[in-house]
Amino acid sequence: MRIVLIFSVTLLTILYGGSLRAQPWESADPASTGWSADGLKQAQTYAASLKPTAVMVVQDGKVIAAWGDISRKVNVASIRKSLLSALYGIAISEGRIKLGSTLAELGIDDKPLALTDAEKHATVRDLLMARSGIYHPAAYETVDMRRNRPGRGSKQPGSFWWYNNWDFNALGTIYRQQTGEDIFHSFAQRIAAPIGMEDFSARDGRYVAERQSKHSAYPFSLSARDAARFGQLFLNAGRWGDKQVIPAAWVRESTTAYSRTERGSMGYGYLWWTLNPKVFGPCAALASGYGGQAIAIVPSKRLVVVQIVDTAQNAKGMRTSHFINLLQRLAAAAP
Repeated sequence: MRIVLIFSVTLLTILYGGSLRAQPWESADPASTGWSADGLKQAQTYAASLKPTAVMVVQDGKVIAAWGDISRKVNVASIRKSLLSALYGIAISEGRIKLGSTLAELGIDDKPLALTDAEKHATVRDLLMARSGIYHPAAYETVDMRRNRPGRGSKQPGSFWWYNNWDFNALGTIYRQQTGEDIFHSFAQRIAAPIGMEDFSARDGRYVAERQSKHSAYPFSLSARDAARFGQLFLNAGRWGDKQVIPAAWVRESTTAYSRTERGSMGYGYLWWTLNPKVFGPCAALASGYGGQAIAIVPSKRLVVVQIVDTAQNAKGMRTSHFINLLQRLAAAAP
């Protein structure tokens, strides 16, 4: 009976992604660690005015402050792309995906207007940088994405940055095709379990298909406390305890700016935004999603800041610029 029980628990962990090593966060007293009490209070007041579902502030791997329901799981929108980037880092290090592979070599196409030969010259790396030059309709697009999409064939692969859901969704197809793994089970086993996420299950992801494209979107739901673990993993250069979960070189490469963007001083790496180094110091980066979803890492302050917003409760959500303002206030208050 004992053997059957152990097997059943293990099987459930494999199938559903529940971590048997979920680890609660440790807390630290802000005053004793050198935080400005006034600065932290002002940041909390500012955050409260914007009505997020939860905010977590972590420094040196310990919770400095947490507001709202940090265990509530919310669709984190385009943060999904940074989560997938982490899986790519693992798959590339294992030789299962190659950055230089073209879409032609991978057999990637679309409907109802097939990709052109020129578009099929785009590489995996081009898609990770949002530089594919493929402006085909895509699933899970916003109205602005559809309205502002460049014309088909107007840019050559690799030559132009544009925030493009086609690239991001096709990367999901390529990941599943080349690894033979489901994205959500893969994330649960390869990332969530090793870093001790408390809430995430493979059932917290779903595929969204739309008739205009064969490539599905893959939204995730995360709690703030699990999102903070993901941020801490990147702040730790992909390491958790004695395990290198994501290659350190990939963390560095994916949070390096390869493109300037329409967001002013923000750049874009491999499915990660990069933050202004003059404001936040070197290597600061952001996983960002519609409505105010955010995971920020600020290495110069050894800081992770997470915000999630349930748009079912706060229909207007929050602008990215509001989160950047909050992040500046917290960085200023941090020792």
